[in-house]
Amino acid sequence: MTTTDRRALLLATAGLALTAGCGTTGAVAHPARATASSRPDPLPVQLAHGPRDRPRLALTFHGAGDPATARALLTEAERHGARVTVFAVGTWLDEHPGIARRILDGGHELGNHTLRHLDINTMSEADARQEIAGCAQRLRRLTGSIGGWFRPSRTPRASPLVERLALETGYPHVLSYDVDSLDFTSPGAAAVARTVLGEARAGSVVSLHFGYADTVAALPAVLEELDRRGLAAVTTTELFS
Repeated sequence: MTTTDRRALLLATAGLALTAGCGTTGAVAHPARATASSRPDPLPVQLAHGPRDRPRLALTFHGAGDPATARALLTEAERHGARVTVFAVGTWLDEHPGIARRILDGGHELGNHTLRHLDINTMSEADARQEIAGCAQRLRRLTGSIGGWFRPSRTPRASPLVERLALETGYPHVLSYDVDSLDFTSPGAAAVARTVLGEARAGSVVSLHFGYADTVAALPAVLEELDRRGLAAVTTTELFS
């Protein structure tokens, strides 16, 4: 082999090695991105209920109002071995920062219910982003985490814009509900219990509120009947796991 032929062979071999190296580097540099694109999240962005084939449901509370009422509800849930999800309003956390730790210490879950509990679907993009991010910042400051779930304020379902902003903030899913207790209308404890128990079933997500005496009074009967039916009250993450 002549010197010229040997040089050509070496250059060709080096070119193949460089080409293979670039391909390998590209594949290794972004394994998470490749995995994410090939394994999409099986759950839809907006969720109103969990699986119907398992004997459990989620009691979700809009976090605002008198913290004494909130603590009474949490204590009652714990007395029955129930775990709940609290969608906290950011300004409520500002006023009662200790409530976040109380919720988590009881084995419950915290989520984001916007900063000021305004009609988020009617807001500009900048204002809606601040509503979601502002509450997330408070959750992180108080607990070290933004929580795993977002619920829009003043509406059961988020607009496409709010969906996107929630995702950008770190919430892959927007949680609605399939059972509305209507406890915020103060219909009386018996009516709250009747509404919840009349509609709740396996997989349900029940909407309730802190700050209403009717809810506190109704909760024991609700939890006792759910237990009799064999339905466990679990956190939202447990419901979808």
